Amino acid sequence: MPTPSGKAIYLDHAATTPCDPRVVEAMLPYFTTHFGNPGSRNHRYGWEAEEGVDIAREHVAALLGADPKEVIFTSGATESNNLAIKGAAYMYERAPAGQTKRGHIISCAIEHKAVLDPCKRLEKEGFDVTFLEPPRDGIVTAEMVKAALRDDTILVTIMWANNEIGTINEIPEIGKLCHEKGIIFHTDATQWVGKMPTNVEKANVDLLSFSGHKIYGPKGVGALYVRRKRPRVRLHSLQDGGGQERGFRSGTLNVPGIVGLGKACEIALQEMDRDAARLVTLRKKLEREITSRVDVCTVNGHADKRLPHIANISFGFVEGESLMMAVKDIAVSSGSACTSASLEPSYVLKGIGVGDDLAHSSLRMSLGRWTTDAEIDYAIEKIVSSVHKLREMSPLYDMHKEGIDLSKVEWAHH
Repeated sequence: MPTPSGKAIYLDHAATTPCDPRVVEAMLPYFTTHFGNPGSRNHRYGWEAEEGVDIAREHVAALLGADPKEVIFTSGATESNNLAIKGAAYMYERAPAGQTKRGHIISCAIEHKAVLDPCKRLEKEGFDVTFLEPPRDGIVTAEMVKAALRDDTILVTIMWANNEIGTINEIPEIGKLCHEKGIIFHTDATQWVGKMPTNVEKANVDLLSFSGHKIYGPKGVGALYVRRKRPRVRLHSLQDGGGQERGFRSGTLNVPGIVGLGKACEIALQEMDRDAARLVTLRKKLEREITSRVDVCTVNGHADKRLPHIANISFGFVEGESLMMAVKDIAVSSGSACTSASLEPSYVLKGIGVGDDLAHSSLRMSLGRWTTDAEIDYAIEKIVSSVHKLREMSPLYDMHKEGIDLSKVEWAHH
């Protein structure tokens, strides 16, 4: 059956979002008429560009509950994460004379690679890193962080909400704990910002990363929030040059991208509550209908402490690649967009204790601003019928239906 629009249905908004037409419209003049370099302080072209950047900075700050002076523009969340994690580690390292260990960092095993890989790089450079392992619901609690704290802990980096399972971590409580101990706290808020209300003050966050393309803005632009007081956070810059962005991030600013990010933040602040209420209804319908019509399938992540727009469902007795091919007119993913080139099962699902077979046969469906009821109805029918068809070819599923406990079967190896 054809999709409602005749085109493939897009349910991969956690990977990227389409640019809002209002964002594109705001950006266009900065490619042509307002093309100046904001660093050119001695003529009108530079002033116009600088004004565009200043307005965008105000919109980003308003969305985060921050001061505009605390917003640093970057190329996206990956750069923001690298600048925050490495920049803080180098600035606050505390290797006593004669010792090689430079300080202790706490993160989590199911973070995005843009956090895990900088942490692993720092491990090679002589920092100690503890990767917390969350339980089956995927939530990182303040208690887990507290238990891992040491006298030499200098940085905690925990994502606000997980990009694959949508689970929300105890960020305000973790931030409070870090502030009590004088430890810098960073959160990768790429999936959270623009979808849920954000206030860096109330959440006790020192450093926060996010990307424009997750909130209907352009790709290649993002921001890093850097706290200026109580405490004043300092970072070791990773890039040297003209000293733009208060010296944290040298390089000519991407003015059209920054203007687009600012507009996307302005729209998100106005429409977030309405979007969230609509998306949570659609997501729950998707999960409810699929799980009620397909046996041996599980919704991954915490039942309630979840983002409105992400559903992650594992299907038993179905081969993952076959399922993706069967639903190819629906754009979904089996993990993070940054790791989906590999055929390995999702490390996030494995990290919360999902077995290899189920992790391999999981779909992440992420909804967005223009997802319709009709599209969700189509996705439900297509996924349910595809799973049933694939299981008709599965001898293991037949054994399961006959009541055979497959975990107790001893398979012969030839």
